[in-house]
Amino acid sequence: MTTDFNPTPSVPSGRFPSAAFCVFSNRFLAVIVALISVKIKHGAIVAYNKAPLIAFTPCALSNTLSSWSQYASLNYVTFPVQTVFKSSKIIPVMLMGLIIKGTKYPRSQYAEAFVITIGVAIFSLANKKSKAVQSEDTDMFGLILLLLYIFFDSFTSQWQDRIYTKYGRANVDPYQMMLGVNSSAIIITTVGLIVTGDFPVVYEFLSKNPLAFYYNVITAITSASGQLFIFYTIKEFGPIVFTIIMTTRQMFSICISAFVFGHIISSKALLGAALVFLVLFYQIRRKYNAR
Repeated sequence: MTTDFNPTPSVPSGRFPSAAFCVFSNRFLAVIVALISVKIKHGAIVAYNKAPLIAFTPCALSNTLSSWSQYASLNYVTFPVQTVFKSSKIIPVMLMGLIIKGTKYPRSQYAEAFVITIGVAIFSLANKKSKAVQSEDTDMFGLILLLLYIFFDSFTSQWQDRIYTKYGRANVDPYQMMLGVNSSAIIITTVGLIVTGDFPVVYEFLSKNPLAFYYNVITAITSASGQLFIFYTIKEFGPIVFTIIMTTRQMFSICISAFVFGHIISSKALLGAALVFLVLFYQIRRKYNAR
């Protein structure tokens, strides 16, 4: 989303023109992988799936919107800011669980989530001060996109857990969940691309920039393979554990991004990041000792 490619008549800026197409390509490959996985495991595509397709539609819609917000936000904030900001998902996931399923969490867990949020705020503010000149409107719009991402993503994992609970974890496996969610998502993204007229614009852009097509394929492969582990984790351990796992891996994303793309992370920003990960590692240690 931030790489400068060859400009085209429809996209003179040279930036990839459609975050929605990124979501579409990811879901397209994910449907293929899910179809193959379900066929291999069950011998049939839908015969053994107890949950109807409509049951997956709410989380498919929220998943599509969260992915779009995530890709689009990279036009307005740096990847390290987005990565650590996403670490604050734990509180929204907990609140969403209370709203959707009536799940209650101990106060200590809310306190730990609050400290993580403080760390995220420190990182974001410190990184903003260390940026080059950038308009306040752009920063604010990027913040809105990240907030939308967190809201929709929090809903997604909790709704998926609700499906497992409602139809029985023995009746819906991770491959069937992956197929149901991505089948609905591919319909949603296709309609969106047709309505916005992005298909011809993206086709023209990819024809002129084969490297952008290569990047889309790599992103789709990593997204589809990652989903196999995501749905398994949510089924076996629940949305909170999944969110914690996804948050801890942010540290590695930040380090890789800083090394590969030369993002500057100030000492204050590192302090905020350290606060986030110290709490997360404390949670892991506490759970391990409690076993």
